[in-house]
Amino acid sequence: MGCSSDKTTSQQSAPDSKAQELVDKAILAHGGKKFENLNVVFDFRNRHYTATRKEGLYTYTRAFTDSTGQVQDFLSNEGFRREINGQPVYLPAERKQAFTNSVNSVIYFALLPFGLNDPAVQKTYLGEVTLRDQPYHKIKITFAPEGGGVDHEDEFIYYIHQKTFLVDYFAYSYQTEGGGMRFRQAYNPSTVGGIRFQQYINFEPLQKEVPLTDLDKLFEAGKLKELSRIELENIQVKN
Repeated sequence: MGCSSDKTTSQQSAPDSKAQELVDKAILAHGGKKFENLNVVFDFRNRHYTATRKEGLYTYTRAFTDSTGQVQDFLSNEGFRREINGQPVYLPAERKQAFTNSVNSVIYFALLPFGLNDPAVQKTYLGEVTLRDQPYHKIKITFAPEGGGVDHEDEFIYYIHQKTFLVDYFAYSYQTEGGGMRFRQAYNPSTVGGIRFQQYINFEPLQKEVPLTDLDKLFEAGKLKELSRIELENIQVKN
């Protein structure tokens, strides 16, 4: 369950406690307690999102228009539901899970590194690395099966700047849709309402059989291919 500082084996607890300390500093550098009670709205790829959190309760929404009409998705502690033209619609479990994943994924990445202290997160310190002549700490993130969601087998590596504690890069592997790996480079950051929001350049390796831990080396060597840009628009943080 996240930090393993309660374990008795010193070999295990030392790197995990260091990883936990660095994640805490990264969250503080990106917005700290402002993440805990927030009301954020933004647009991403022609869809309108909102994220509200208060005292552990959350509601995320996504709104867009398609051939069926005006669609609004709601994801909260109580689960997922969809309305079309203001009327609730029945969704089979598989569709409901897919929509849950897509809404949660967009909000998760938009609010990084806040989610790295979720209870199911397991943190491991991997050491130091230099990217674009800047010093970083390298943190591996995995998820416990219980509470880690359907994507609990995904693995992430976050690069936390040694001086600013900002997360300027991260890499991840995923198992859905045939699986793959991505490396993201943050750019064009903006601070809105005391929270730092970042855009990302999304890269993939040219070859599939590459260790996730080596993506930073491929990035430095210019051996990653740009896939897309992750750009949030019209960001607002409301009181």
